[in-house]
Amino acid sequence: MIRAATPQDAGWIAAIWNEMIADTPFTFTTEPKTEGAILETIATRPVFVLTDQTGFATYGPFRSGPGYAATVEHSILLDTSAQGRGQGRALMQTLMEHARSQGHHVMVAGISSANPNAVAFHAALGFETVAQMPEVGRKNDQWLDLILMQKLLG
Repeated sequence: MIRAATPQDAGWIAAIWNEMIADTPFTFTTEPKTEGAILETIATRPVFVLTDQTGFATYGPFRSGPGYAATVEHSILLDTSAQGRGQGRALMQTLMEHARSQGHHVMVAGISSANPNAVAFHAALGFETVAQMPEVGRKNDQWLDLILMQKLLG
């Protein structure tokens, strides 16, 4: 059901990511992800995928500097067909266990205020809202808040 991503996954990962970029205010990103950029992510960061090609999750540095080395920020994206079936939760459990095993202490989620389902999803996983930054993102002529949530991995 869940495995580490391989280079062969780059195309469908880009397709899922680009659909969200193009069709939603859930990310402030407006530039499509290229297959090459996804290949670089797979080569340099942990990326886990659903074997039915309906979702993936990854994490990377939260901020630069050695003082932040134990803190990571993640991304999780699911095709709408995979939502509400527990697959996102399973991906996140795998991701958090991996981060913990690598010595990371905190996982951060940066969530668009236009995505209350993501806030609820993360809260159900034990993430706590630690900040809401009003109108720091802009997409489709709309100002959006950034909600920061975190979980101590312990």
